[in-house]
Formats: sequence, C-alpha cells, structure tokens
Amino acid sequence: MSELHKFLFDGLPVRGMIVRLTDAWQEILARRASNTATGAYPVPVAELLGEMTAAATLMQANIKFNGALILQIFGDGPLKVVVAEVKPDLSLRATAKVLGELDADAHLSEMVNATGKGRCAITLDPKDKLPGQQPYQGVVPLVDADGRKLERLSDVLQHYMLQSEQLDTTLVLASDDKVAAGLLIQRLPVKGEANLEGTARGVKDPISVDQIGHNEDYNRIAILAASLTREELLTLDVETILRRLFWEEKLLRFEPQTGMLGPHFACTCGRQRVAQMIRGLGQEEAESILVERGDIEVGCDFCGKQYRFDAVDTAQIFTAPGDQLPASPVVQ
Repeated sequence: MSELHKFLFDGLPVRGMIVRLTDAWQEILARRASNTATGAYPVPVAELLGEMTAAATLMQANIKFNGALILQIFGDGPLKVVVAEVKPDLSLRATAKVLGELDADAHLSEMVNATGKGRCAITLDPKDKLPGQQPYQGVVPLVDADGRKLERLSDVLQHYMLQSEQLDTTLVLASDDKVAAGLLIQRLPVKGEANLEGTARGVKDPISVDQIGHNEDYNRIAILAASLTREELLTLDVETILRRLFWEEKLLRFEPQTGMLGPHFACTCGRQRVAQMIRGLGQEEAESILVERGDIEVGCDFCGKQYRFDAVDTAQIFTAPGDQLPASPVVQ
C-alpha cells in the first residue's frame, strides 16, 4: 500500500517525510491507460505527474491544511497543464493534458516552458469557506533567480518554498510506472519552538538559526538527503533509506500512515454521477446517442476513467426506481 512516514531529527530544527505511492499511483496510470480516447500518458509526462503527485502529498501532510492542496504546472509547450490534488485525508488524484508530440526524453522546459511562459501554482482551497473567502494561490515562474529555466520539479518547488515560506527545503522526487516517491527535508524555525530552543548544537541565539541557508545542522542533513539517487528512492524501502542516509543522526519516528489513513486514490467521478448527467440530457437525446453509437460513453475529464451505458443501463436511468430491472452485469 501507499505510505507516508514522518520524522524529526532529535534536538535539531529539522523535520522530514518520505512518501511512497504504489497502489494509488498505479490506479492513476491505469485509469488513463484504459481510456480509449487518450491512451496512456507519454513516459516523460507520467514521470512528471508522478513526481507532482508525490510532492503534493508531502506538501499537504506538511502544512496540515483543512482543504485541498492543488499543485499545477502550466505553460506554452505540448504539455498544457499538469495537476495533482491532495485533500486533508490524503486522498489524491492527478491528471495531465497533452496537445502535441513529445520526445521520449523530453525535459520540463521542453514540455511546458518552451518560451519561458511556464508557471507553477500552488492553491490552497479551504474545505469550509467563509462567505466571500477565496482560495489562496501562489504562482512562480519555472526559472531560477537568474532567469535560467529549471529542469527539475524539485528545484521549482524548493524555489517556491524559499520564496513563500522563507524556509530552507530539500526535495528529492522520482517516479516510474510502479512507484511515485518523494523525500522532503525542511528546516524548522527555532524561535518560539519550545522543544527546540537552545538545543541546536553550539547555537546560543535562536534567531541566528532562522537565517536562511546558515543553519549548519540543516545544511549537513540536506547534503545527505540530496545524495539519494532516483533508483534508491524508487526501489528501497523507507527503513533502508533512512538508515543509509541518516545513520549518524537520532531520529524521532511517527507511526507510518497507510491504507485509508495514508495516501490513497480518490476521484469525485462515479457511475451514479454520470447517470445523473445522462438523465439531465433527457430521454430523447440519450436514445438518439444509443441509435448512433450503440452505447453512451462518458469519460471523467480529470482521472480519465470511462463509463459506458448500454440500452438496458440507459433505460433504467429513465425508469422509476420501483420499476427498474436488475443492472447490467458488465462492469465498466
């Protein structure tokens, strides 16, 4: 199952998380691949989407926000938009829209930042909005401080976190057709943190620890984290990763989050919702589609799952509940 692990470095203003998306990520890919209109994602798109889904999960778990966190990349290349959404219960879904040909080894700038117009947006959409309340959104270009195009999603998000949170952050992300995974290391602000004040090695003034880029403990741990390779992140279990990277550090581990308490796939689409939509078309329109095509096929714009209704299924939609025949045994 997909899993999320959180940990602290004892006595240091540094925290970390590792996410491994397995069944949840494979469901995302399977739904897209089974869509007869679109087919599977091209390999570079799938890898980017997997990294975004892992990153969005880490960010949602990191801020404990009561609402949806939506990570988007959009721009001017053949890959028009990539979206990963994670809700407070760590239910997640992701999608991408491709409108052009992509090389098998296309990089981020080639896919979505061809002429420098690519953007990364992070939206926090509150679950219980107050009247007039709008979602919060932060947007950054896909370039560094000197205007050079960024080729790794981790660099884009590290730049974003530095600008928006003023906190040093290290991200290592990777994905293939089985696993989407990520490691996050972040410096905690020491000032005001009772459990950390005065405990940083050799630091007497907590304010000095809050200076970006100057905390020696964080810098040391960040270098170790950045040494994690793509292959290691995708193939090694969490225990092995932590032991290899931080064997000299004392870690405080939290209970891993798995199953419905951890990252899991969920999309708002469903057969019943599609049936309601068909009912909204009206019986005459629905029957005309059946005459023309033989069935009614509706695909979810987000996850790509297709729902098919034959003549029997469609008749039941327009039949009073007490008069309905048993549903079609074919699972779509």
